Amino acid sequence: MKKRILGLVMAVIMIAGMFVGCGKSNGDKIVLNVAYMPNYGSLWAIENAIEQGYLAEEGIEVVLTEFQDGPTIIAAMESGTIDVGYIGQGAHKLCINGRASIFALSHISNGDALIGGPGIKKVEDLKGKKVAYSSGTSSEDILVNSLKKAGMTMNDIQAFDMDASAIVTAMLSGGVDACATWSPNSLKILEELDGATKLTDNMTFADETVSLASWIVMPKYAEENREVLVKFTRALFKAMDYAAKDHQDETAALIAKQIAQDKDGVYNQRGDANWLTGKEVAAGAADGTVEGYYELQKQTFVNAGAVEKDPVPAVSDYVLLDLMIEAGKY
Repeated sequence: MKKRILGLVMAVIMIAGMFVGCGKSNGDKIVLNVAYMPNYGSLWAIENAIEQGYLAEEGIEVVLTEFQDGPTIIAAMESGTIDVGYIGQGAHKLCINGRASIFALSHISNGDALIGGPGIKKVEDLKGKKVAYSSGTSSEDILVNSLKKAGMTMNDIQAFDMDASAIVTAMLSGGVDACATWSPNSLKILEELDGATKLTDNMTFADETVSLASWIVMPKYAEENREVLVKFTRALFKAMDYAAKDHQDETAALIAKQIAQDKDGVYNQRGDANWLTGKEVAAGAADGTVEGYYELQKQTFVNAGAVEKDPVPAVSDYVLLDLMIEAGKY
């Protein structure tokens, strides 16, 4: 009798352990707290994963929480309030430095831009000017890369570190002369500020680096909840198959409702990236293409002095390529 009771207790412990760290259990469903940013790139896959029922098929329910940038999302994950999250290019340096693991490539981005205000037509015109940016994000990356390409550094400008929303206000009010930011803020500034000029974007550096957007998780969470991540990623991949080439109008409507913005404005963000299908990501993870993307990205951060780890980690140390491959088997 004692053995039977012990067996039942152990079974309960094992079942409970399956859900440690993965949000919480809601009946038979797994509930995940998911961080996003209010733009097309962040939400195009997850919104379709919800709407088309792909997450429900995997027994997953998500609670979406909005953030303004990747470093803040990682901080929330470290505090335990967020299970998985989306990041843009800039926050990937934190993954290389061991703060988070990447479990799915979302897309190749072209949503970042360095924008000059009236009278500023080229990067060289920024010398001595007030330039707004957000440190630790893709905003800082494109600013530094643009200055470097023009033979300049941050010391050649008056740099003002601001959050994303403050950058828009500062540009439209004339508080700064230029800014580095991402979509949809870049689109809003270019549309509403007379005389604004896009000086550079991600494609300016296409021969030197690649700008990636990814889904991330805490390393410990990944170790303890691999099957949950496979299920979540499989749902994402199916949603990416659905939305990458078609259904962009429908996707824009879903996103606009989530972030309470105008649908046409969201739809205008559809040109911000090379939208990959889930099948393409899984195949790329298997044949080395995806690893090559992250290697090129890593070398850019190394060259910029943004990688603190010594020796520099291999891509496979922080990118879960095998999980992408497994999730792609559907």
